[in-house]
Amino acid sequence: MEKLVTGFGGFFFRAKDATALSVWYEEHLGINSLQSGEVWQQQAGSTVFMPFKQDTTYFGSPSQQFMINFRVSDMDALLAQLAEKGVRIDENKQDDEYGKFAWIYDPEGNKIELWQPL
Repeated sequence: MEKLVTGFGGFFFRAKDATALSVWYEEHLGINSLQSGEVWQQQAGSTVFMPFKQDTTYFGSPSQQFMINFRVSDMDALLAQLAEKGVRIDENKQDDEYGKFAWIYDPEGNKIELWQPL
């Protein structure tokens, strides 16, 4: 079968305050939203698409239906910047054969995975 889907074209989710959350993602993670008039241009790289069991605890809150994973170039530098800005950072961190992993939370409590590939 020919692969006709070439990648993610967007990621859309509900927010209590969509404007404030768009500003937070742009300010803290550099992800432009349409609020700023620019579309985020991401670097090419691996993307994992994987459903989890309904009762997974990996996402944090049972009410969180998804968890986005962002590739990062320098985990330690990013976490230091986020800590300075008061972003909630999970105390757990992980290094394994795929790279470094850490987790943060946006202002609405969504758990976000950060991944620095090897």
